[in-house]
Amino acid sequence: MSGALDSPVPPPVLAAAQARRSYSKVTDDAPTTAELERLLAAAGRVADHSALHPWRLIALRGEARVRLGRALAAAAGASGSAAASLEAKPLRAPLLIAVVFSPQPSHKVAEWEQEAVASGVAHLMSLLLHEAGWGVMWRTGPQTRAKKVATMHGLAPTEKLLGWLYVGGVPERAGSSHDKATPLKHRLSTLEG
Repeated sequence: MSGALDSPVPPPVLAAAQARRSYSKVTDDAPTTAELERLLAAAGRVADHSALHPWRLIALRGEARVRLGRALAAAAGASGSAAASLEAKPLRAPLLIAVVFSPQPSHKVAEWEQEAVASGVAHLMSLLLHEAGWGVMWRTGPQTRAKKVATMHGLAPTEKLLGWLYVGGVPERAGSSHDKATPLKHRLSTLEG
C-alpha cells in the first residue's frame, strides 16, 4: 500500500519538520501577541493524557529580558564580566517565550508524563514559529531551574521552567543550516512476534 510518505512531494507536516532548524542569531522583528495566540492554539493540541494542560508560556519582551538577565547572573553568583555575559544572554532575541511545566493533580497521569506534554508543546510551538517564518532557538542553561529565575518569572512552587524559545526575525544571511542527518542506526528497532 502506498501512502503520502511515498509521494515525491512530502506532506506539509513532514516538510516543515525536515526544514526546521535553530537560529542562534535573529533580527529585532518578533511575532505579535495575536500571532502567538494563533500558533499556541495549534501547539496546545499536542497529545495530552486526560487533557490536563500541564504547561503555560510566558512571553518576555523589552525590560522583562533585562530582568531575566539580572536573575540569571544573580542565580549564578556571577560578578564582573561573567555577570555581564549572563545579563546579555536574554537580549539575543526580541522575544523570549518561557516554557513552564505546570503539573496538575492526577491519579492517572504521572508527573513525568505531564512534563513530556509541556516539552511537546514547546517543540511544536518552535516548529510552528519556524514554519511561520520566524527564527527560533530553544535555550536552557544551568540557571533554568534556579529559584531566583523562577521568582523572576512568578512561578508557583510546583512549577518548573523548561527553558526559553528565543524568537526573532530570520537574518538575511542565516549562516549554515546545521543540516545534520539524524543517525538512525541505533534510533529505531523493531520487536515482532
